[in-house]
Amino acid sequence: MLLQTSLALFLSSFVAYGLSLYRFKGRKIVTTLVIFLMLVPIQILILPLYKLMISISLIDTFWGVFLPMIVSPFAIFFFRQYIDGVPRDLIDAGRVDGLNEYAIYFRIVIPIMPPAFSAMAIFMSMQSWNNFLWPLIVLRTGEKFTLPIGLNTLLTPYRSSYDLLIVGALAATLPIIIIFIFFQRYFIAGLTSGGVKG
Repeated sequence: MLLQTSLALFLSSFVAYGLSLYRFKGRKIVTTLVIFLMLVPIQILILPLYKLMISISLIDTFWGVFLPMIVSPFAIFFFRQYIDGVPRDLIDAGRVDGLNEYAIYFRIVIPIMPPAFSAMAIFMSMQSWNNFLWPLIVLRTGEKFTLPIGLNTLLTPYRSSYDLLIVGALAATLPIIIIFIFFQRYFIAGLTSGGVKG
């Protein structure tokens, strides 16, 4: 969950940075595709993703579970809207000071994005932690099952272990609660904290 969320936040914000600040040929088409992918349910993509995982031998691996979900169209759209609100004076000042585009991203854009990162961290960690359908399709070995799949195996037509199910459900909610407590203080931060004053 931590690896998937971290990579998803970094890659999605990086793509959003490019879509927001650069005017290149095909930019509107890429933005439209991102919005279109937000409307496509994951169930439609399962078969082609499954065939892809077979072709690159990632079935029954943890890489196969989180690699297809590493970049989220919703996160790209969210970060793009946020970066659109970043004052362009900051970006221009960085370029005047001789910063390259990577330095502008890491030293100017990222430090004023904690509210956006915290909101997406909560959303994407919940999505990763509670993902049931895709891991169920990809994973084969019982030892590699994620917690939601493991909890599901406790419910059978012959015997249901409700005592273990309740304890497991509590264990499943604790990481999300901890993440929310850790990141919720950033929600009250200003959208352009650290920006140009006066």
